[in-house]
Amino acid sequence: MDPERDKAFVEEAHKLIEKGREKGIIFRLLGSIAVKHHSPKYRYLYDEMKRPLTDIDFMTYGKFREGMRKFFKDLGYEPMNPRFFALYGKKRQIYWSDEKKWQVDIFFDELDMCHKVDFRNRLEMDDPTITLTDILLEKMQIVEINPKDIKDTIIMLLEHDIGDKEEETVNMNYISKLLSKDWGYYYTVTTNLKKVKDFLGEFESLTDENRKIVADRIDKILERIEDEPKSLKWKIRSKVGTKKKWYKEVEEVGR
Repeated sequence: MDPERDKAFVEEAHKLIEKGREKGIIFRLLGSIAVKHHSPKYRYLYDEMKRPLTDIDFMTYGKFREGMRKFFKDLGYEPMNPRFFALYGKKRQIYWSDEKKWQVDIFFDELDMCHKVDFRNRLEMDDPTITLTDILLEKMQIVEINPKDIKDTIIMLLEHDIGDKEEETVNMNYISKLLSKDWGYYYTVTTNLKKVKDFLGEFESLTDENRKIVADRIDKILERIEDEPKSLKWKIRSKVGTKKKWYKEVEEVGR
């Protein structure tokens, strides 16, 4: 863990958001920095659970795509991988700073990974991050979920309650309705929520009370997802199950 580097990540992220605001560009933070921003009470767990910040991820709208390269060039960043930029630049752009030795990942309109997390008309719901609801979906859509995302999810669910609104709350109504239309997405999210619950005992930094709070919130989310009436498409796909691939492979990006 490098507290000074983590601090620099956060400061740079906020600087980029403000520079974007000056240009009329909406940037909203994704990932661990977003969770850390929303979780001041349990921020200390990032150190105790050895969860460093690794890069800066933003969601923005496709209408801001034009001029993005110049925006970052003026701030000392260059496209990290020209081939990737040429192939996928309409959906995602990655910029690298030689001076700072880190990358900034920009997604347009949606996070199109193992499953799609759609952000159209949702970025204005929170600032400077995406909503807690979308953070949870961002983490839980990863088929091969890793310890970093499990830690982020635990910290977020420890700090925040669940309900049927967006403000500092995980909106179960939105999640349950979304997953009721897509069995594959449903399967990945519910499987990962159960994994997060199973991992609670692995972290000595958590108290028994912490574990109970997170486990109870996961149970409530899962119950709400199961109770939501499913679409015909969902029901038909559920009969095939995991015998057919239910997610998209994600290409690794190298420099």
